[in-house]
Amino acid sequence: MPAKCTHIGQIRPVAPGSPGCEECLRSGQKWVHLRLCLACGHVGCCDSSIGKHATKHFHRTKHPVMRSLEAGESWAWCYVDNVGFELAEPPPSLPR
Repeated sequence: MPAKCTHIGQIRPVAPGSPGCEECLRSGQKWVHLRLCLACGHVGCCDSSIGKHATKHFHRTKHPVMRSLEAGESWAWCYVDNVGFELAEPPPSLPR
């Protein structure tokens, strides 16, 4: 039986809190791809980015589920259950 995310109940309707990775924007770093915390709206960079700020956000806050903010991608990742899954809705637009 495939693994399931047991934290779907913690997903909230959130909007991205910034137009890019919050930490990278402050430090002037570049990112590869963006992730959105589905508990609070924090925008962080993926693990292919230098800062790995989405994962660091999870370790700091224990918010379990992030989703891709890339156009055309509708997947999410649960850090606690170590499982990915598809979402029905496309990613929200970033604020300008």
